[in-house]
Amino acid sequence: MIAELGHYALILALCVAATAALLPLLGAERDAALALSVQRRGAALLFGLCLAAAASLTWSFVVNDFSVRYVAAHSHSTLPLTYRMAALWGSHEGSMLLWLVTLAGWTAVVAWRAVGLPDVMAVRVLGVLGAISTGLLLFVLLSSNPFLRLMPPPLDGRDLNALLQDPGMVFHPPALYLGYVGFAVPFAFAVAALWSGRLPPAWLRWLRPWVLLAWAALTLGIVLGSSWAYRVLGWGGWWFWDPVENASLLPWLAGLALLHAVCAAETREHFKRWVLLLAIACFGLSLIGTFIVRSGAITSVHAFATDPRRGLFILALLAACLGGALMLYAGRAHAIGGGRPFAPVSRESLLLSNTLLFSVATASVLLATLYPMALDALGAGKISVGAPYFEAVLVPLLAPAVFLMGVGPLAQWQKAPLPALARRLRWAFVASVSAALVAALVGRGGALIGVGFFLAAWVLASSMTGWLRRGSVPRSRAYWGMQLAHIGVGVFILGVTVVRGFQIEREVPLAVGDSAPVGDYVLRLDALEPFEAHNHGGVRAQLSVLREGEVTAVLKPESRTYRAQDMTVSTPAIHGTLWRDIYVAMGDRTGPQSWGLRLQYKPMIWWVWAGFLMMSAGGLLAACDRRYRLATTAPALQPAPGLSVASGEPR
Repeated sequence: MIAELGHYALILALCVAATAALLPLLGAERDAALALSVQRRGAALLFGLCLAAAASLTWSFVVNDFSVRYVAAHSHSTLPLTYRMAALWGSHEGSMLLWLVTLAGWTAVVAWRAVGLPDVMAVRVLGVLGAISTGLLLFVLLSSNPFLRLMPPPLDGRDLNALLQDPGMVFHPPALYLGYVGFAVPFAFAVAALWSGRLPPAWLRWLRPWVLLAWAALTLGIVLGSSWAYRVLGWGGWWFWDPVENASLLPWLAGLALLHAVCAAETREHFKRWVLLLAIACFGLSLIGTFIVRSGAITSVHAFATDPRRGLFILALLAACLGGALMLYAGRAHAIGGGRPFAPVSRESLLLSNTLLFSVATASVLLATLYPMALDALGAGKISVGAPYFEAVLVPLLAPAVFLMGVGPLAQWQKAPLPALARRLRWAFVASVSAALVAALVGRGGALIGVGFFLAAWVLASSMTGWLRRGSVPRSRAYWGMQLAHIGVGVFILGVTVVRGFQIEREVPLAVGDSAPVGDYVLRLDALEPFEAHNHGGVRAQLSVLREGEVTAVLKPESRTYRAQDMTVSTPAIHGTLWRDIYVAMGDRTGPQSWGLRLQYKPMIWWVWAGFLMMSAGGLLAACDRRYRLATTAPALQPAPGLSVASGEPR
């Protein structure tokens, strides 16, 4: 009965979302205040209904109701309670329900915070969000219903994928979806602005914190996913270029371009059309990522679906959202208008250059991700595009963007005299060249290591220069957020550079009592012992980490066999400090008292994730700027030339 209640809640949610979507089309703008009042109550009801549906499915997991097909397929009576609850988003149907809850949550918050917007604008924004919810609810109810029954029910479930039984998967998907789905708000805003034909600065000020929140949440989701891949899959690097990983990187890169474009648009009214196009692109890339993960077009450890019919449904949704928005853009963008002229050397030109570089980088990743899928679909063979391509293409694109990131905040708007700009940055440049030379002299890894040290030092030193130059001038949270995010970029680059240049990896068979060196340490295998846990068992190794003969740590990696699935998973052990990780994973048994072990020495690996966390925190801090909490009431709608006064429609 609980599952049926969840199903009915989704059907009611579909009715509510469709009503919100249709209101702007039903002439409700003539009485926009009434329509907005209805939509606000509807947004709260929509969120409550989607939350109730998620709660009913979670309850089915908690009480082991294996008559629900989704629960039977992704849970087991011996599964720990935490993972039973997180199994909600452990596969396709539940993860789409999470999508819905997240979108309904964003819609409710937008309805609550839309008090400063003109009523007509708010009605259109909520109408677009309602239309997206309607499409997703139809998708869930018609092709991905998580509440279907299974008769007769099995005595027990098939268990959750062993690779997902990790704390990282408890937090990673909700954070990632918060970012993915959050880009629906800028998308809705862009469509509503194109609908009205106007984009005044007050609306841009209203838009900016939503972009910041979505991008910061996506950044947090990415770092949690990267950490999970490191600990569970043993990918051991900062990026594996898996298509599913790229699905989250695409909107993140486009969001980075959008953030910089919104900055110039809000402050100087430049790039307004560019802002709208990037807002459409960000959400379009989120939908493309959903298609990549759930269409069955690729096989990956965390691709959630293998049913092509669902892929077709998502493609149809993508075509409706992206196609409709781009058609509107083609017909109405001319009414938005452009900004004032600016000099080739100015903050505007630097921001424009960065948005272009990030956009080209996004297109490069998108091409390399979709090209193998397209070839496979056409029967032209299977190819894979790996790290060499991405590094060869992205490093030349992103290195200039990082360099400009250090210059932009110190340049003036409209026109920045080059000699004065060079004087401001001379000490940062000297420090960066010095860091690169020192790295080249004492390290290894060639020119790329030197470039990495130069860029990291450049971002950090130029950020410090900007901070010192402002002296006692009051600083806003937006400024501190920008500084924190830029410093995070420098920390991230430093971590990636050191890991790539100085990591050590060995695969060795060790018998009990044998030792092997890794970096400045020696690892000694002390014991191999069997163990049993609630839903798995296996063999646990015990290794002493020695430095200069002294034991500094004890590591206990495991080779686990999950009983319900008869699936063996290697669970590594990590001894981490701020400066390095010692990472041990078990491979295959090589003898009665010996085992194949993968030993890794990862210098400064945590700096990679610390940099991402700083970027996310910077975005959140900037979104909390006082300006965005103030009323953003825009002047009454004054339509652009060629549009009617009453509704903003073309004459």
